[in-house]
Amino acid sequence: MREGPAGPEGFEAEPRRSGLTLRVEPGRTLLDVVREAVPGVPHQPSCEEGWCGTCETKVLAGAPAHHDSVLGEDERVSGTTTMICVGRAHGPRLVLDG
Repeated sequence: MREGPAGPEGFEAEPRRSGLTLRVEPGRTLLDVVREAVPGVPHQPSCEEGWCGTCETKVLAGAPAHHDSVLGEDERVSGTTTMICVGRAHGPRLVLDG
């Protein structure tokens, strides 16, 4: 298993269109957990390091913790989008448009 982004706490992720609530444990990536439940999530296997932007996903609720090199400071502060290959959550839950 690939090591996930930094973060000592797990969190819940809800890809809204799936109707599921998923648990993202420490050491797992948000992308891996979402892909298991929602096949076909856009991503680039050659990246998965937060620099290509393919997995950018709209955030509907919650505060994303950004670990990418794609978003600018204004985009990070707005909290309206995240790169799910390296993104985590500041808090217990993140609701995604997916």
